[in-house]
Amino acid sequence: MVSRRALLGGAAGVVGAAGLGAVLVETEVLPGRGAVHRKLGWTGPETPVPKTKPGRSAGGTFTSRARGNRKVSWRASYPPGMVATAQLPVAIALHSRGRDHRFAFDDLGADRYLAQVTAFAVQPFVVVSVDGGPDSYWHERENADDPPRMIRDELLPVLADRGLQTDRIGLIGWSMGGYGALLFAEHFPAQVVAVAAVSPALWRDPEDAADGAFDGASDFRRHDVFRRSSALRSVDVRVDCGDVDPFVDTVEEFRDRLEPKPGGHISEGGHDVYYWRRAMPGALGFLGDALGNAYAEAP
Repeated sequence: MVSRRALLGGAAGVVGAAGLGAVLVETEVLPGRGAVHRKLGWTGPETPVPKTKPGRSAGGTFTSRARGNRKVSWRASYPPGMVATAQLPVAIALHSRGRDHRFAFDDLGADRYLAQVTAFAVQPFVVVSVDGGPDSYWHERENADDPPRMIRDELLPVLADRGLQTDRIGLIGWSMGGYGALLFAEHFPAQVVAVAAVSPALWRDPEDAADGAFDGASDFRRHDVFRRSSALRSVDVRVDCGDVDPFVDTVEEFRDRLEPKPGGHISEGGHDVYYWRRAMPGALGFLGDALGNAYAEAP
């Protein structure tokens, strides 16, 4: 049987109008790549948000100097049974392009998956999602927008004031946020216990990057996660990606560079919320175990 990825690799040999259209979609000259994959049944089931009852939530808004005096909103989800004053470790959730702090919970159901995984021996922790800008790619920009500094200098102190444990944190992100989570962990490995990057948007060349993701080629090089990957040696890393995700080849290359070998898988799926939901239990369980171990070992 010909694999789905082998079929994609041989698409250039297809002739006829229908074949040409398929080739153009696969190379993203035409829109609709994900829709075509779903029609062909290549992206796995359309996984719904689970109906599990989540725990309590909290949130707020602040004016971020690090992000050029933009209003930034955040939301935290606690495991069921935990009070608002519980002193728990934190995993910061970084949303994908075009989204905001609501994405992790409203679209992906992170609060419900958190309730599920913490019911089965995973150490309790809090997931906190925050606005990083629709296309900041979670790195310092020339327009005075600096989401990583916002997280370190503004969000984490807000969470610490609520009694949460922020000396060492976990990170989870999807697509743009998956890239941003890896980048943050590379720059601040002493502060990051573990990072779970799901379908991270990774490129090897600035000419291949999404429009607006970087402020030119030099900015791309400054924020190239491949160049700094050795900084992750002290961080627990998990990287998941769908096997028909347009980023799968660069994700596999990145995974192969890491020592020790990262957790996670290349498994059935595309670059969509259905795959990201299916990856959620594994990613959150991974973060919970890593955070629990780190704080258990702390003096």
